[in-house]
Amino acid sequence: MMEKNAKIYVAGHRGMVGSAIVRELERQGYTNIITRTHKELDLCRQDQVEKFFAEEKPEYVFLAAAKVGGIVANSEALADFMYDNMILEMNVINSAWKNGCKKLEFLGSSCIYPRMAPQPMPESCLLTSELEKTNEAYALAKISGLKYCEFLNKQYGTDYISVMPTNLYGPNDNYHPEHSHVLPALIRRFHEAKESGAKSVTCWGDGSPLREFLYVDDLANLCVFLMNNYSGNETVNAGTGKELTIKELTKLVAKVVGYEGEILWDTSRPNGTPRKLLDVSKAKKLGWTYKTELEDGIRLSYKDFLENPMRAER
Repeated sequence: MMEKNAKIYVAGHRGMVGSAIVRELERQGYTNIITRTHKELDLCRQDQVEKFFAEEKPEYVFLAAAKVGGIVANSEALADFMYDNMILEMNVINSAWKNGCKKLEFLGSSCIYPRMAPQPMPESCLLTSELEKTNEAYALAKISGLKYCEFLNKQYGTDYISVMPTNLYGPNDNYHPEHSHVLPALIRRFHEAKESGAKSVTCWGDGSPLREFLYVDDLANLCVFLMNNYSGNETVNAGTGKELTIKELTKLVAKVVGYEGEILWDTSRPNGTPRKLLDVSKAKKLGWTYKTELEDGIRLSYKDFLENPMRAER
């Protein structure tokens, strides 16, 4: 168990996941959380990372920093996504190990699982068949981070764990028109359509793919729970175990935002993977389940979007 005054470093504390982890740690009474902005510490620079760890010597590390993006960003900048994520995570994990970090938790993404993985996807299906091509670069980087933690455990007896979240949403999300994920993108689109009085909104694909969504504060709660209650080489899936179609999701977002126009579908656009549901029985067995239902979570996210107009610009 982490002591309440243990020195805890949250990498990526300005992102959606990192900021949620900081909120959760503070909520649970942890008092010695250290963070660095990208300007203060570039995690892609090995010299900077080594210096930081040698000076600060954090006892626990939550590695939530990553270069992320939606379908478009992922498929257009494959080399950048692979390099930045690979370098960043190797620097942090290696420096944590060199400086005697007691425990590290690595955050991945459900896109690490094979394109045609069994549904729902168990942790054990990792590397059993080929990856989805559109985000292969990101997935390979994340698999490498997870494996590096596993290999350090095997070779040096460290206690480094990893968690693989499903699609996340919530406060501090990215609402950029081109570089955001499906749920925040829909919140922005329907909000703008409502404001401008647009008669219809056109969404990509045919609305048939099934997706699972986890509210980011629920993920943060699981991250702290695992840091205190789980050790093992296999990753732990983070999700709700529930899914809905993109069509159902768009209707739900439109309802929450209060958009009453027509929803059209551009079937010339890609659908992405038909189904992506995580098997969450492992987390359940450990004693954890999610708390926030989707409609409640979307309401909280929309409130966050409205209260932070600058966030829509980035």
